[in-house]
Formats: sequence, structure tokens, C-alpha cells
Amino acid sequence: MMGNAKSRAEEVIARCKQLADFSEDRGSIRRTFLSPPMHDCHREIIRWLVASGARVAVDAAGNLRGFYPGAQADAPRILLGSHLDTVPNAGAYDGILGVVIAVALLESLEGRRLPFAIEVAGFSEEEGVRFGTPFIGSRALVGTLDEKLLNREDANGISVREAIRNFGLNPADIPHAVLSEEALAYLEFHIEQGPVLESLGRPLGAVEAIAAQTRMEFVFLGRANHAGTTPMHLRHDALAAAAEWIVAVERTANSHPGLIATVGKIEAKPGATNVIAAEARVTLDVRHKSNEVRDGAADGLIRMAEEIAARRGLSLDQRILLSQRGVPMDPFLVEQIQEAIRSTGSQPHRMTSGAGHDAMILAEQVPAAMIFLRSPGGISHDPTESVEVEDVAKALECGLHLLDQLANSSEFQKRMCRA
Repeated sequence: MMGNAKSRAEEVIARCKQLADFSEDRGSIRRTFLSPPMHDCHREIIRWLVASGARVAVDAAGNLRGFYPGAQADAPRILLGSHLDTVPNAGAYDGILGVVIAVALLESLEGRRLPFAIEVAGFSEEEGVRFGTPFIGSRALVGTLDEKLLNREDANGISVREAIRNFGLNPADIPHAVLSEEALAYLEFHIEQGPVLESLGRPLGAVEAIAAQTRMEFVFLGRANHAGTTPMHLRHDALAAAAEWIVAVERTANSHPGLIATVGKIEAKPGATNVIAAEARVTLDVRHKSNEVRDGAADGLIRMAEEIAARRGLSLDQRILLSQRGVPMDPFLVEQIQEAIRSTGSQPHRMTSGAGHDAMILAEQVPAAMIFLRSPGGISHDPTESVEVEDVAKALECGLHLLDQLANSSEFQKRMCRA
């Protein structure tokens, strides 16, 4: 099987590179929600799906959906998928690899029918680039693509609703995109987008949770004055306060296992070399698999910012930009993924995803789980993003083992009976 898996892995990588050519930008990859290159992307994937024996449709939210029948006409289904959109100046594998692997798994079945059907989902949007909000595609499947989101406009004043129409689809049909009651599970292959698996020397990881996330903005407000004539003890330096707090953020994250805290942006005003900063605006990103740990850390960092500002004679403004609860993956599916990874001769690693994924949206409706592939150099959202042929081969082997395990699992058969 390994030789066949390696050959298919090489084809998977070649297909990802082929789809990378469908871009809004010359010389780099950018494919946003229902932009013209998405038509080209759909065309190629549809060709592969049809050849594998799947029926294909594009739903009203622009999601590409291929249906591979089960052994019985009324068999319930599992979903395999990921997203087809990208960030600007993207790599060739984030999102798209999961869709292409799903297609390759159908091809590997070579017409064999399982007790369940398989639906391949290529989501139209996950990154949030065009409309400033993520998961438009997967939200349609769980019924949360509402009027407010449909009316949201991009930088050119085009709404989500208009973008759907411009792509040749009818927004009125969005309710038909919702998952049917016979959906059993959602499984997503995705590059890790981080360095953990590479540091451990492991090709695959079993995602047990998608991290809770808080994003905030803090504004330290002091007093501008001449840098050469104001003594140090008489200053109200907003930038110095922000710097002290940034160090505290790093120290807090290092003292709590699994906690990630990042200050990714800082702006100082008036921004002159010889003027004490009157204002320092900074962002905060806090993540942990536990909502309680995330909330506790965020609250603690707010108190630290308030204490630092007060001690330095400054005022502080703050606002929450995003508060996203952590999403545990389905325990049964995570165990099955670990077993499938072992069947490839690899040692599985249970891990938390620090990034958001479509799986966290689908988990609102169906049991969901993810398989991570090692990211060489830990690089993603960059043209140098890559995958190893051997790791993709392991992922394909893992996927086939996983499908067979679920097909022969008494626990999963009980789920099928309840569907």
C-alpha cells in the first residue's frame, strides 16, 4: 500500500500546485470568497470527483460538494473537507490540501462501497479575507449564514448576497445547503501551520481541541512632551507603559502550560523621535484549549494593564475584538484517528489547534475531528508553505485505515442506526 500511497501523494501535491495557479493576483496566490478564480478551482475538482464516482453540486453559498454513495441507497454519510479560499500571498496547501486528500481517498476506494456514504466539501470561505468575517462556507451548512452576514460588504461595496449572485448562484437557496440529519461526522485533514509535529519528528497529529481565542485592543493614554527637556520621573510615557505590559504578557504565557499570548501590533503617537508618546495602541491575542484558562489569563492581563497605567499616571481604554470559545473534538473520533495513525507505523500526537478551522463550525451540528500534517519549518500563510510527500502518503494511509475502522466499528454502526 505504501508505494501506491506515495504515488497518490505525489499526485495530491501536484494537484495542489495546479490549483494554486487559480489566483486573483499575478505571481502570488490569493483566492477569496467566490472570486472568479474559484470557478477554475471548482472545474478541476469537479473533474476529479466525477471520475471517482461522485455526484457533484455547488450549493448556494458556493461550497463545492461531491457525494460518493454508500453500500445502501439510504446510507447515512460522513463529510470530508476543508476550505478552497486563501489569504493574500498564500501558500499552496492551507485548506486546499484537505480537499484534495479527500478526493484522493475517494479515488483510492476504486468504486468500493462502505456502509456509509462520503460527502466531500470544499468550503467557499474560511479565512475571512474578503468580508472581514470567517467561515461563510461552513456556516451555511450549520444554518448560521444569516441576513446580517449576507448584507456585509467588501471593500468595493459588494455584499455577500451580491457576490453569491455574481457567481451565478441564488441566495434564496441557502437553506438547502444545511446538513441533512443523516450526517454522521466531519473529518478534516489540514497542515498544522506550526512547528510542533516537526519538533517531535512525527508526520501526523490528532487534534483533540480547537483553542479558545480572545482578541483585544488596548490604548495606553499618557501625555506628549519634549523628549529632551522632560525629566524621567515627570513623564507619562504611554509607550513605556505598553512596553512594560508586553513583557508581562510574555511572562504570563510562559508561566501557564499550553497558553499562547501575543502582542502582534503596536502604534505610538505622535510617533516622533524627540517626543514622548502620548498614546500607545496595542493588540492582544490569547489562546488556550480551555475556555476557563483563556478567560482567566485575559482577565489577569487586563488587570496588569490597568495597574501599569495607574502607577504611571496614565489612563487605559480597552475593547474586545473577538471572543471565540474553544471547541473540543469528538473523543471517539479522536481515538479512531490515533488508532489509524498507529496503523501507518507512526506514533500519534494529541494536540490543540491554535488556529480556527471549519471543523469548529461543523462541530456545532455533528461530531467533528481533525488530522494535522507536519508543516516543514512550521510555515503557513506564506509562499514557502510546504508539505513532505512521505507525510501526505501517511495521511492517505491514515485516511483509508480510518474509513475502514469506522465501517467496522460497532460504536459507529450504532450512530448510523440513530441517523
